[in-house]
Amino acid sequence: MKKYMKGKSCEDHCVLQHSNRICVITLAETHPVLRKGSKIKSINYRISDGCSRLNNKVSGKSKRGGQFLTEFAPLCRITCTDNVEYTIFSCIRGRLLEVNEDIIMSPDLLLEKPSTEGYIAVILPKLEESKRVTNSLLTREQYEEVVSKRTTQQPQPC
Repeated sequence: MKKYMKGKSCEDHCVLQHSNRICVITLAETHPVLRKGSKIKSINYRISDGCSRLNNKVSGKSKRGGQFLTEFAPLCRITCTDNVEYTIFSCIRGRLLEVNEDIIMSPDLLLEKPSTEGYIAVILPKLEESKRVTNSLLTREQYEEVVSKRTTQQPQPC
């Protein structure tokens, strides 16, 4: 889990890391989109006029051609029906292997199955950085402790 992305308290992201280093990025269960049960109006992988994550093309065994992402690179923007917009970040450094185009046409997947069919993207960290990535993430227990402290210490809970 990653908390406080770009200083935005409560907009937590979830990184599911497989033993083969591949990381699946999705929303943490405490992210406002999931917690509030918001209705999603749109999901947009176009980050700027010159950059769309949908244009990412990966080929070969070593996954050449994937866009290289830094920890705070935006992956997509989620706009809810109340016009609140959330930027979802990559959370880790690595190559973008794929984005989940299914959630564009069926945004409810993100709400109903956030850690399976409703994932946002798949990223492959460099081999030499994979240990650092693992160490930078919170375990489920550490994350639950952070959330518990957050709800008792903040005057207005997330």
